Amino acid sequence: MLIHAAPAVGRAIDLPKPYLLFVGDARSAGFAKTAFGLKDWAAESCVGECASSPEAVSTGLPRMSPREAQARGAKSIVIGVAAVGGAIALGWLPVLIEALEAGLDIVSGMHSRLEDVPALEAAVERTGRQFFDVRRPPPDIPVASGRRRSGKRLLTVGTDCALGKKYTALSLSRAFAARRIDVQFRATGQTGIMIAGGGIPIDAVIGDFAAGAAEILSPDADDAHWDIIEGQGSLFHPAYAGVSLALLHGSQPDVIVLCHEPARTHVIGYPDYALPTVEAAIGLNLTLGARTNSAIRCAGVSVNTSGMAESEAAAVIGELERTLRLPVADPIRGGEPLQRLVDACLDRPASPSGREAR
Repeated sequence: MLIHAAPAVGRAIDLPKPYLLFVGDARSAGFAKTAFGLKDWAAESCVGECASSPEAVSTGLPRMSPREAQARGAKSIVIGVAAVGGAIALGWLPVLIEALEAGLDIVSGMHSRLEDVPALEAAVERTGRQFFDVRRPPPDIPVASGRRRSGKRLLTVGTDCALGKKYTALSLSRAFAARRIDVQFRATGQTGIMIAGGGIPIDAVIGDFAAGAAEILSPDADDAHWDIIEGQGSLFHPAYAGVSLALLHGSQPDVIVLCHEPARTHVIGYPDYALPTVEAAIGLNLTLGARTNSAIRCAGVSVNTSGMAESEAAAVIGELERTLRLPVADPIRGGEPLQRLVDACLDRPASPSGREAR
């Protein structure tokens, strides 16, 4: 059995493409964000989707069996589900085994190791297919040094999980590149690694070394170079705040962009925990981020208005801009609001209090 791990920083990860996206039994896009991310940012590498339940959410791609996908050229099935805890559900196994028997490899970003599932391991041995685990960090990650590095860094942070930090980082990277700015998207999660072809799965790193992983993910660079780093979790999340803090300290961002879903009222999956206000989230990220970069500033807010009509989204964006006195944009809708946010990332705008940002 051949198992491929995620690459160290700077090395490409060669995944078998094109993909069949597996959405499992996920009932919402938030729990199938890997599948949706690949469909939205690597559509040319996606043949279709399959599920283990007829009630599973759809990415909008054609639904087909593994054998149909293989006949259309698919080389692997990607586990596109982001389940709480990262476990491989028993209900997924029939489809995954069917995919192996159809001649597809399995690409996974789950915490659970594919080879630790006896039924999958037996099927791989029988079929001669391969496992690709992208949620394996590189070896020998150092403890964070706290040393300031050259170059510029932007980190997307959030009021919650699964609301647009990756999409915002990718959109800003594309917008920077369109202005001929030297920029690199730095992936910190399984979907981002699959899209970018490299990175470090920060939530799979042992806690003592997570900030060190963030340091080596964005190394010294030319003063004109920008690293745009994919954020994870939220400082207000009851389970994942530790990952967010390590990423904030280790990446030492010069700029943060806060990501928020205005229609969401509580932490996803945690109904007893209300979402923080945008102002509170900006304030806490600046306070804690200043520990490793005293010049940190917030350039603006990225909002996820995917469930809103155009007029409603415009009203929400306008109201937040008036309240915060910062640029606010939905990066997927783009337009002038996104360009104002990019301008603010590159300059030094006024802070919400009216003083120049630190």
